[in-house]
Amino acid sequence: MSNYHFIGIKGSGMSALAQILHDMNHSVQGSDVEKTFFTQQPLEKKNISILPFQADNIQEGQTVVASAAYGDTHEEVKQAKQAGVEVHSYPQFLGEFLQNFTSIAVAGSHGKTTTTGLLAHVLEAYKPTSYLIGDGTGKGMENSRFFTFEACEYRRHFLNYTPDYAIMTNIDFDHPDYFSDVDDVVQAFNEMAQKVKKGIVACGDDEHLQKLHAPVPIVYYGIEGKHDFNAENIIVDENGTSFDVQIRGDRFGRFTIPGYGKHHILNALAVIAICHYEEVPAAIIREQLATFSGVKRRFTEKTSGSQVLIDDYAHHPTEIRATIESAKQKYPNRPIAAVFQPHTFSRTKAFLDDFAASLQMADYVYLCDIFGSAREQDGSLSIEDLKQRIPGAKIIQEDGVQVLETHNDAVLLFMGAGDIQKFQSAYEAHLESSKQ
Repeated sequence: MSNYHFIGIKGSGMSALAQILHDMNHSVQGSDVEKTFFTQQPLEKKNISILPFQADNIQEGQTVVASAAYGDTHEEVKQAKQAGVEVHSYPQFLGEFLQNFTSIAVAGSHGKTTTTGLLAHVLEAYKPTSYLIGDGTGKGMENSRFFTFEACEYRRHFLNYTPDYAIMTNIDFDHPDYFSDVDDVVQAFNEMAQKVKKGIVACGDDEHLQKLHAPVPIVYYGIEGKHDFNAENIIVDENGTSFDVQIRGDRFGRFTIPGYGKHHILNALAVIAICHYEEVPAAIIREQLATFSGVKRRFTEKTSGSQVLIDDYAHHPTEIRATIESAKQKYPNRPIAAVFQPHTFSRTKAFLDDFAASLQMADYVYLCDIFGSAREQDGSLSIEDLKQRIPGAKIIQEDGVQVLETHNDAVLLFMGAGDIQKFQSAYEAHLESSKQ
């Protein structure tokens, strides 16, 4: 049994990895800031100690894993180096850890978390599976056959990994604080493709992924055009979305997923392709796809009175469009009210017009102040710059959420990667107090 200490344990990947090692009967603790994050709840449920940052947390004999957010100047990192304790970066440690399994990396500008969760849900019904999901969920099994995990392109972190397989969902320009343009992102994915050992499953409907070059076979899936794996005869009803799957022109079967929107079909196709190559029986794939309940902060629904409240991580124009499309397909006769909190000044500035265009798909738009990243300081932009580009948009504060109550029978979409949940929580508290 090893003794692990995680510096920045509340990070989504770090939290998930800590849970995996704990499940595998290792001793695990970690440290972080005292602010509450949703990722710490599963850690607390497993009685994994979360300590405040301090140099004394570092002890001899520990294996120290540090979040990529904390470098050599952090007090615990400095203490470890002074004590001669090796510090492993999260991507470096994960890259070494996954060599113990048949590993499947899920990469892409959008859809990584949901696809990883769906793949884990299907595979674990077939063989023992460990998984690391970007919503802070991790599960470890000592006898795992498979290990499926999110592989993030930011700062080219995914180049630390040499997985057996990779799913690539799409390529889009994001993280403008790091990538110069979409061609830079494409280059990063091509670099990652060189590190895959067995095969790549990529979305053929994505023009950038069509340009992939790799030393291993690339299998394409999609809806538009003729790919190795195609979805056809798509039907949307109250149960979700049903479609036929063709494998190189031969019918493989009909499948139903609870989700709505083209992106959910594509995610399912990616999972079907991997499972087909690992000889997972079609009956298991069909049953597991139909019973997937989703992942945290991805179209997470609850009903309050006549309204439906949805929490979603959407923080890029492409993701906003996909989330609004899902809401319209599932609730075609209800008005859609988008409550959006931009995440980082650099992303907001780079996609200002795209954010405005995607948000206008909603019937009503409410905007929260920009949630700035710890790695940037930019006072030259404000939420007013976005508001001016969206006719009828309103700025909303945490103490003014009661205005949302005027939208009877509406679907309220709370979207963002910052702390947008506090707006939904404030609104739910307002509704609760109104009943008393």
